[in-house]
Amino acid sequence: MEGISYWIEKRAYISPNRTALVGETRRLTYHQMAIEINAIFNAFTRDYHVRKGDRIAILSGNNIEYFLLLFAIAKIGCIAVPLNIRLSSKELEFQLKDSQASVLITNEEFYETGKDLASNCSISHLIKLEDLSYNNIQETTDTSSFSTESQSTDINGSAPFLIVYTSGTTGRPKGAVLTQENMYWNAINNILSLDLTSYDRILSVLPLFHIGGIGLFALPALLAGGTVIIPNKFDPEQTLRLVEEEEISVMMGVPTIFDALRKSENFLTTNLKSIKWFYSGGASCPHELINFYLEQGFPFGQGYGMTETSPTVFMLLKEDYRDKVGSIGKAVLFVDIRIVNEEGLDVEDNQVGELIFKGPNVFKEYWNLPYETQKSFKDGWFYSGDLAKRDKDGFIYIAGRKKDMIISGGENIYPLEVEQVIGQHSLIAEAAVIGIPNDKWGEVPIAIVSVKAGQTLDKQELIDFCTSRLAKYKIPKAIEIVSALPMNATGKIDKASLTHKYQNLKR
Repeated sequence: MEGISYWIEKRAYISPNRTALVGETRRLTYHQMAIEINAIFNAFTRDYHVRKGDRIAILSGNNIEYFLLLFAIAKIGCIAVPLNIRLSSKELEFQLKDSQASVLITNEEFYETGKDLASNCSISHLIKLEDLSYNNIQETTDTSSFSTESQSTDINGSAPFLIVYTSGTTGRPKGAVLTQENMYWNAINNILSLDLTSYDRILSVLPLFHIGGIGLFALPALLAGGTVIIPNKFDPEQTLRLVEEEEISVMMGVPTIFDALRKSENFLTTNLKSIKWFYSGGASCPHELINFYLEQGFPFGQGYGMTETSPTVFMLLKEDYRDKVGSIGKAVLFVDIRIVNEEGLDVEDNQVGELIFKGPNVFKEYWNLPYETQKSFKDGWFYSGDLAKRDKDGFIYIAGRKKDMIISGGENIYPLEVEQVIGQHSLIAEAAVIGIPNDKWGEVPIAIVSVKAGQTLDKQELIDFCTSRLAKYKIPKAIEIVSALPMNATGKIDKASLTHKYQNLKR
């Protein structure tokens, strides 16, 4: 296949004056984007002697240059290693050493951190992202004669393009290796599911160091010839302003983002009529939050994906989002899925089993971890570790992580189910349910909750609330109230730390 940089070059030929990227300080047409990608490509190969297969790590917040960099890396045939800016220096050092990155690129904000990392990690070149700005690159050719029809390089689409590290809550982080072909098929799956066209304007607020920031829905929009608007960071007021001023048609977020938007004093007065899709992923979205957006008249979808699947696997379509609240939809066009039991046999409708996938968007391998890769695949199917069930209409509902399942007296308890019930209580801000050891039952569930600002919660009241909604064995045997739940580097509740903290609690 042609590499993904070909998308931009071809778009620069077909529709050179159409806007491709909108940042906080400048806008680029597809022609300008192609020229800048080519300039970075030349700087890398000429000045830094970067070659195919080299790992180029990126430590930066969101900006236009990040996108340009990804496409330039793809054009060379190198491997990008997006680094999570929320990680500690030790965690970043591990990923740099594990990936054997030879180049580290940071923006100004993280340059001092980058210098420390470079000295400890055998980095050959530490480069400021701002220095790769087109205005700072001394080109040896006249870019006015740049031909977007003649710039493609020979790219092996099945070769690694991204190493994206998982959060590593159960041990060392694993680098999921994604190819340019993976990203192409993810883009196709999203374009077909959302009906994306060159007229769509996507607001990209998810961080680019996550696969969600790259694949939902920035790259799909650029393949379709649309426009991607990129604020440097998420801010509810700025986001609402951008939706109105830039006439955003599709916005991807996580539940905390959509909760922050609705709580903005400007939400109800902002003109949001351009929106054809609010889409949520990354964590289970409370039904109450979904229903709020539906009641305001906005299409609100929930999907599912993983780093290892580039990331999209499931999406709700236009005709289903109202009738199937809480579902992640059906598998996208070019992904096959099954729900299986411990023996690898398909389960019946409404029975919980493990989700397994097969498709051209599924990752290549875990970087330098052949045993972990082998464990994750069986007969060509990728075993996700996520539990789910299917209703009679074929719609899928997530039941939680397999490793989080609690077995109490021989009964399976799925924490997500209990968390969703607790989340319906009017005083609860967040909830996490974990299992702790118990002499009689083996394990019992407990709930760790935070309460909405200015409110107080009676623990027995919450247990009574659960009693009328859950089977007896599913009811938390203890309620722990905290000011805030701990989060891991990917912004999800850190259940590993909660389990460690409360494992000696006697119940």
